[in-house]
Amino acid sequence: MSPLLLSLFSTLLISLVSLLGLFLILIKPSSLNRLTLFFVSFAIGGLLGDAFIHLIPQSFKYFESESTTSLFILVGILLFFILEKILLWHHCHKVDCHQSTKHIATLNLVGDSVHNFIDGALIAASFQISTFVGLTTTLAVFLHEIPQEIGDFGILIHHRFSVKKALFLNFFTALFSFFGVFLVFIFDTSFSSYLIPITAGGFIYLAATDLIPELHRHDTKIKNSLIQLICILFGIGLMFSLTFIE
Repeated sequence: MSPLLLSLFSTLLISLVSLLGLFLILIKPSSLNRLTLFFVSFAIGGLLGDAFIHLIPQSFKYFESESTTSLFILVGILLFFILEKILLWHHCHKVDCHQSTKHIATLNLVGDSVHNFIDGALIAASFQISTFVGLTTTLAVFLHEIPQEIGDFGILIHHRFSVKKALFLNFFTALFSFFGVFLVFIFDTSFSSYLIPITAGGFIYLAATDLIPELHRHDTKIKNSLIQLICILFGIGLMFSLTFIE
């Protein structure tokens, strides 16, 4: 398959995660909140594993100076920080997200649309580098999308959206990822060489500033903390194991 078709197919699969709310309504909120933290832990391992094991080593191949690569990684971290500040992204990973801001649902939809647009661009850029890098990046994005979509669905339900409308809006925002795919393929492959280290920085930012603090805020029991650590290690191990089939 061509990189474009692979990118579109991968983006479609990730977009379908937005319909996860169909199954969430069947699970008790208390049970789902505990389960979600383990998804968050697994996502942390996947994001960090993909950044440090795949994306960063790949990035060093495209720039003569190692400092240049490191600079673009920092650009990725700062870019995600700026976007989060401007759009007031709120990656709450619980079904019963409570926000005092009246327009948080609208802001969340706008932020999620931009976020999905970036995800599509990252996936497309990765497949332009190689099929292997594209698949590992898709997997990392997929792992992060699960807890994020749980939070997005919870915010909409909390603000009195019907289940049907919440599912539709979640899926609608997911479609913005296709615009990101097409944008990347309009440019030549040199664009991807810059986007890969920026992607790595973005993944590090999401894991370190968004997901890890979520684990510290909830469920501090030693047993569950150990399970969370195991899930993180499993996510990293999964990314490392993929290097043997490259």
